[in-house]
Amino acid sequence: MLSLLKIEWLKIKKYPAFWWMLGIVLLTYPGINGIFINVYQQFTTRKDAAGSFAKMVLGNPFAFPETWHTVAYFSSFFVLLPAILVIMLITNEYSYRTHRQNIIDGWSRTDFITGKLIDVLIISIVVTIVYIATAIGYGIYADTDNLNRWTEQLHYIPLYFLQTFAQLSIAYLLGYLVKKAFIALGIFLFYYLIVENILVAYLKYKKIPITRFLPFEISDNMLVAPAFAGNFGKDAKSGYEAALALVPQQVALTLVLTALIWFCCYKLHNKRNLS
Repeated sequence: MLSLLKIEWLKIKKYPAFWWMLGIVLLTYPGINGIFINVYQQFTTRKDAAGSFAKMVLGNPFAFPETWHTVAYFSSFFVLLPAILVIMLITNEYSYRTHRQNIIDGWSRTDFITGKLIDVLIISIVVTIVYIATAIGYGIYADTDNLNRWTEQLHYIPLYFLQTFAQLSIAYLLGYLVKKAFIALGIFLFYYLIVENILVAYLKYKKIPITRFLPFEISDNMLVAPAFAGNFGKDAKSGYEAALALVPQQVALTLVLTALIWFCCYKLHNKRNLS
């Protein structure tokens, strides 16, 4: 296992797209949260009644401990960035025939899939570290008086990691099955950005309560909207509390789906033609 980790890390660190992705994530995650905190400050620093009302309703979603929740939620919008990298990593194995070379060099078929699993884990860990740094940075910036509460709501760190790993696993499965980078990327982006969103909107409109079982919604529903979302509308509070109550179920579903994805990959690769 350690040798696989070293080999896969050598592959990733010499892959320019990995560093480009890391750079984009380093800019995007703080950037998107910076936009939201700027909008928040514009509303809450107003001297009129609207400003006072906004501050009362919103609280301070970027101060500790709520920053862990808020930053995780907004950062999760951009999982497609590392997902693109995952698809490129697996499809490159087929484009350059390195999947066959690994077998010739003495790897088993199981080793190959384990190596790709390690790739997805590495990328998920890197993305999670960026999320942690972003949350800490905005927590300190938003309100230094709450620094003593930084250990509250730390459970959003493993939730964010699990969501990232689960969705990157879906991206991996698609790249593994399709083998062609541009086709796999096109299918992934079309489904992630358009198809599932249309399905969610349609099912909610028809009041069919199965949206949380869709592939990406399963893990998306682990990170519900920030707490202030429960302050808008008469049913918002109950809806927010209901969503929180479902989080353990979504965690279990995410674990099952992710385990199933990798189980299928291992089984399929043991029977797959390596051509």
